[in-house]
Amino acid sequence: MIPAPPPRENVRLVGHGPARAAFLDAVRAGRLHHAWLVTGPEGIGKATFAFWMARVLLKAEDPASATARRIAAGSHADLLTIARGMDEKRQKIRAEIVADDVRPISQFMHRTAAEDGWRVVVVDGAEYMNRSAANAILKILEEPPPRAILILTCAAPGRLLPTIRSRCRTLPLAPLTERDMHEAMGFLASDMQDADIARIVPLAQGAPGRALALLAGDGAELGVVVERILREPVGAGAMYDIADAVLKRENGFSVFFNLLCDAISVRTRDAARGRTPSGGGGLGMPADRMVDLWRQLVHLRAETERFNLDKHQAILTGLTLVSGI
Repeated sequence: MIPAPPPRENVRLVGHGPARAAFLDAVRAGRLHHAWLVTGPEGIGKATFAFWMARVLLKAEDPASATARRIAAGSHADLLTIARGMDEKRQKIRAEIVADDVRPISQFMHRTAAEDGWRVVVVDGAEYMNRSAANAILKILEEPPPRAILILTCAAPGRLLPTIRSRCRTLPLAPLTERDMHEAMGFLASDMQDADIARIVPLAQGAPGRALALLAGDGAELGVVVERILREPVGAGAMYDIADAVLKRENGFSVFFNLLCDAISVRTRDAARGRTPSGGGGLGMPADRMVDLWRQLVHLRAETERFNLDKHQAILTGLTLVSGI
């Protein structure tokens, strides 16, 4: 699959009408808050939305304009982007945004704009800020300079300091409709067959980034595996076969756990409302026990990825949890 354009380069924003209207209303009324918190689940398009906000403020909505091209290239003098950096020794993205990452923000926001307009800072993945980085951001929010805007994207706003949340205007992004999902995937995954996209969209929960991950990791096939796991107990021998099959796929581990946790989440909501489990079958347990199972699986996946533990063993443990309760 051809990689989708990174958010900075993606000039086509699909959906998110209420959030888009709220921001444009603030721009037109001249009542722009100095800090914005863009929230929503992973893959919903928070970074794409943040760069759309930047293009509005920097008068770069025309994708053919020189200003828009500078934003896409990361060379616009009035736009600063902060995210988790690369751990050069391990050759992987660091687990945290640290104080050194956010230190340039204050100087950037207090200098004169190069193009006589706004200075815009995008902090992508603000939930990953460690305590020192968060305190540095808080200090900036307490004394915001004029004509400068800070945009934080965050999938888990509960992990932010309450004092940071209280100083930001929140723009929650809702899942895209099925129609919007098909439109977004039409250009984000233009090389994929319509039939493949149609199988993935129902599993993606309105998140284009999630759909892309599922396409790259054979999500449709793994979705069938997950439904089978939740429908009937899995024997010890079959567990090893499933683990082997999952790990043969690109991003198979994360895709498998995403699908498994999401399916349990849906069944939990159905059980709490007294409904027949979505997708057929069920876990045969009350909602509170399914919540506990979901938490165990989320923790298992997070710890495995954080500490680079044995993924094969983690899958076996997850399957045992699902089948043994």
